[in-house]
Amino acid sequence: MHMKKQTYNEAIPVRVSTPISLTTLVQAAMIAAIYVVLTFIANAFGLANYAVQVRFSEALTILPYFTPAAIPGLFIGCLLSNILTGCALPDIIFGSLATLLGALGTYALRRWKWCAPVCPIIANTLIVPLILIYGYGLLIDGMSTLQCFGYYSLTVGAGEIISCGILGMILLFSLQKYQGKIFNRI
Repeated sequence: MHMKKQTYNEAIPVRVSTPISLTTLVQAAMIAAIYVVLTFIANAFGLANYAVQVRFSEALTILPYFTPAAIPGLFIGCLLSNILTGCALPDIIFGSLATLLGALGTYALRRWKWCAPVCPIIANTLIVPLILIYGYGLLIDGMSTLQCFGYYSLTVGAGEIISCGILGMILLFSLQKYQGKIFNRI
């Protein structure tokens, strides 16, 4: 087998991926840290876990409207919060994935401001009840699994509407005035 000798000028260019900017990294880390702190505050009031959840940190799920750095920030923040508040393994995994799906949905729908909280509300309303039933075994006496799913969907959904829909939209409108200063295009 004979190999052709290549010079530098004839070499095939290699695709170079752009590294994550420092701004993106810092924004993601800050969002994750704020998520953890807000979850600890909600946890102190007994609102962070189980059937009735009003995690103040879920208001941050509107941040992908402003910056894609919020997507990994929210996922890592939720993952750390679930680990540090002593959640069960299915909650750590699937609860964090629900937040990730919600964040991705918010980013995908960022053209429509009023849709910002919709995906996090839907993702958590559908996934968290399954975690409560199958991850924690929280079945209510006299109710079928489907009835429990319906009940938990209502309670978790109500908490998500408060966290994402109300608090999140208040946050969105508050940050919108300063988005050029806080969320420089990255």
